[in-house]
Amino acid sequence: MKVKSILAKTAAVAAVSLSGIVALNDANQEEVHAATVENDAEVVTVNYVDGNSIRVWNSYKDPEATKQVLPSNSSWKVIKTAYDRKGHKWYDLGKNQWVKAKYVNKGYYPENAANQETAANNNTATTTAYSTYNASASEAEAKEWIANRESGGSYSAQNGQYIGRYQLSASYLNGDYSAANQEQVANNYVANRYGSWTAAKAFWEANGWY
Repeated sequence: MKVKSILAKTAAVAAVSLSGIVALNDANQEEVHAATVENDAEVVTVNYVDGNSIRVWNSYKDPEATKQVLPSNSSWKVIKTAYDRKGHKWYDLGKNQWVKAKYVNKGYYPENAANQETAANNNTATTTAYSTYNASASEAEAKEWIANRESGGSYSAQNGQYIGRYQLSASYLNGDYSAANQEQVANNYVANRYGSWTAAKAFWEANGWY
């Protein structure tokens, strides 16, 4: 293969020891040790708030805001999950680009029931637009460039959970690994997350993934 700060009065967080044993800190403790834990999400989607976006941070331990922001309703791969010293949960989207878990939902689409209809309408509009869209030469070139970087252009390539020509998460493909479905899902993924293949290519060049 697409700010507020609230301090908790008390925090309790699960931390993983070097031996992999989980230990719970005292719930009355004001601060807990920062720790990375086993991922609880493959993909997260930014909470849907019309016209809103969330900041990206360079660390969960001593975070400083980067220049990047993620638009509302965009979906992202999760590389790591961690808790900071205050017990706040964070997700690493790759290359130490962290977001606060409270601003995202697990999964490819928002799980906020109040916004499901709006999100579904947006995704339907995106699918319709792409089904009638003739890619320009630059779009086609960018798409091919990404395919070559991700899989060498092979529909049968596999790397763990990532499948095919565009290295899409298996959960996106819903068991249909056909070339036609890979193309359709890849188009929808890029449209939803970046707006175009050229924008996706630019992001890939800057980050080494898309």
